[in-house]
Amino acid sequence: MILKTPCWTSQELFQILDCPASGEWSVYGISIDTRTLQSGDLFIALEGPTHDGHDYVARAFEKGATAAIVSRNPDGCADDAQLLMVTDTVTALESLGKAARARTHGMIVAITGSVGKTGTKEMLRQALSVQGKVSASTGNLNNHYGVPLSLARMKADTDFGIFEVGMNHAGEIRSLVKMIRPHVSIITAIEAAHTEHFDSVEQIADAKAEIFEGFDVGGIAILNHDSSFYDRLRNAAEIAGADTVIDFGSGEDAQVKLISVDTNEFSSKITILIDGLAMEYELLVPGMHHVMNSLAVLAAVSIVGGDIREAAIALRNFRPLKGRGVRTIIKLDDKSEVTLIDESYNASPAAMHAALSVVGLIKPLGSGRRIAVLGDMLELGDVSSNLHVQLIEHLEKNKFDLVFACGQHMLSLWNELPQAMRGGYSISPEKLSMVVNSSLSNGDVVVVKGSLGSRVGVIVEAILELGEE
Repeated sequence: MILKTPCWTSQELFQILDCPASGEWSVYGISIDTRTLQSGDLFIALEGPTHDGHDYVARAFEKGATAAIVSRNPDGCADDAQLLMVTDTVTALESLGKAARARTHGMIVAITGSVGKTGTKEMLRQALSVQGKVSASTGNLNNHYGVPLSLARMKADTDFGIFEVGMNHAGEIRSLVKMIRPHVSIITAIEAAHTEHFDSVEQIADAKAEIFEGFDVGGIAILNHDSSFYDRLRNAAEIAGADTVIDFGSGEDAQVKLISVDTNEFSSKITILIDGLAMEYELLVPGMHHVMNSLAVLAAVSIVGGDIREAAIALRNFRPLKGRGVRTIIKLDDKSEVTLIDESYNASPAAMHAALSVVGLIKPLGSGRRIAVLGDMLELGDVSSNLHVQLIEHLEKNKFDLVFACGQHMLSLWNELPQAMRGGYSISPEKLSMVVNSSLSNGDVVVVKGSLGSRVGVIVEAILELGEE
């Protein structure tokens, strides 16, 4: 029997939240969503724009919650339910996050970037999991709720804490990273994303550089030396008080240097120079974006005192998360199958280019085709139409045969798309899914990608229902 380590004891919670003491008990996790709550969790009733967590407190106890943090008495709870009454539940969540950070002696890493945040975080989790106890953000919990929640889940005996930090407005990272207080901060890449809220990509770079403001004393910045914003970011790190800047890339001057890469549709074999040593390793996922992220990861492993060779071996176990490049073979019948690549979680121009280039590496079976099913890239502002049209260049470069598109912004691409590549268009992903499914045939390779708000995930689900995985 494996004994679970408590996340918080009742006495710790009473002290942090300044609540009246009531009994001796422990919680083993933190939840703000009853759909994913586990028995033994502490449930925090947050009030959001569309849902009030207080309406779900009774459900949380039915599912096995030990206690709940509330700002008013919820309906339907037993008289003996452990309710921790606070003035504001969001403030309580932040207090738990800050307390978790204060008690840990582990090394803390924060990660941001226009693209590659979640993938880099998952790679680093994989690389360090063989070397100590790791606590990391789940999925992409990287906003004003996700960061304090991820911190609050970090147990006292954590060796390595890894936290993803996102933003779509200037100033958002600043407040989040001051809770995280990282020893190491990584910026993966700067690209045109959330341009609706910024006047230039330079402003995006400056907003990402807020991650360096979380350093207490000193700190280490890890930057992409190949980026055209490298000097700008390095300067920001030094102004913020970074002791050291480590860079990675393919250029001659990069400290963690990519020497060679051999990538195919299934994997990438990589040789790098790190800490003065040449090292070879393999990722069982294709794509240069994953290759470059792995350089940042190994740089971070070296900095936090891990064994980089063990970490490189562990990277073979890295797999994309749902909606971020998961590849599935779907058997339509005994004689036919299609390959589905699920990129439905999010999209920016750079992420689109990366996904299309991966499909360009895959050779369809027999008379199969490369097919792109594309939903809107959101929050791009006045340049949205041009950025959607520019995808045609990457579709042609990677030899796509057919394109299906949905959404208001994708209409710009559809109107300029060569006639031979037009598969179908609809404003609705539900309607487009029927057209896509009726068009698939044996050997096809299909990538589905769009911003989360474009809802192309329903097309992924519809394709999955065509046959057996």
